[in-house]
Amino acid sequence: MIGASVDVAAIVVRVEQFIERWSQARSIAFLLTLLGGIIIIAVGKLLIHVVMKILARALRRSKKINDLMARYTLQLVNILGWVFLAVAFLQHMGLNMGPVLAGLGITGVILGFAFQETIGNLLSGVMIVINAPFRIGDYIEAGAFSGTVTDMDMICVTLSTPDNKKITMNNKLVWGSPIVNYSDIERRRVELGVSVALGTDVEKTKKTIKDLITSYAEVLPAPEAVVEVTKVTATSMDLVVRPWVRPSDYWKVHFRFNAEIYDRLKDSGIAIAPNRLDVYLTSQDGEGGQ
Repeated sequence: MIGASVDVAAIVVRVEQFIERWSQARSIAFLLTLLGGIIIIAVGKLLIHVVMKILARALRRSKKINDLMARYTLQLVNILGWVFLAVAFLQHMGLNMGPVLAGLGITGVILGFAFQETIGNLLSGVMIVINAPFRIGDYIEAGAFSGTVTDMDMICVTLSTPDNKKITMNNKLVWGSPIVNYSDIERRRVELGVSVALGTDVEKTKKTIKDLITSYAEVLPAPEAVVEVTKVTATSMDLVVRPWVRPSDYWKVHFRFNAEIYDRLKDSGIAIAPNRLDVYLTSQDGEGGQ
């Protein structure tokens, strides 16, 4: 009995020693595997940084790629790089990525329905980048909003209004609306109007207005500014004034002309169209008069 007890105790000790050695070996193997994974991440991060730097330099040198397309491309490459790096790390740690990647097919369908708005913004961003309807710094109008494009990422476009408001619009809303770009042109026509009293000398009025508008250094000599009569009413004669300017000078000319045209017409003896108020008086017996 004593001998049997000694044998059982010896077996228990040996089992405990084996489990301890196995645990230590597994711990060491795990630590070594984790260390290898950290090295993979460090090297991968360095490679992503190098690739991004080289790609950014190449995009800057390209004349066919604008700043917006360059930003979007760099963001996309950076995200894809980190996705591949995460897959490589998990594969190295012993996770079989085959079933996981295969399962992404079904999961992708479910996620597609759940994140269809986000996917729509992503695809709309791709269409904006490919078609390039605007660049960073352009003043645009999209739907009911307008402003200067300050930034764009894979989800949204950021606009800055003249009164310093920040507007964030998702790419799907921007791409789904008519986009008016006021900056991506060499010149822009200013639309101005003047109303003078009926009976005013037409040629004298047109010459006075044209002399004023062509005296501005911001107004381009070609195409020539247009000053013509557009409407005649019972008390006034309306003229349209259409000079051409660089896009950056649009509001400068617009405000200056409206501030100076009254004094210039007054100095030339040309009367501004008066406001007419019609008053009708009706007597008790039904007879009325004006």
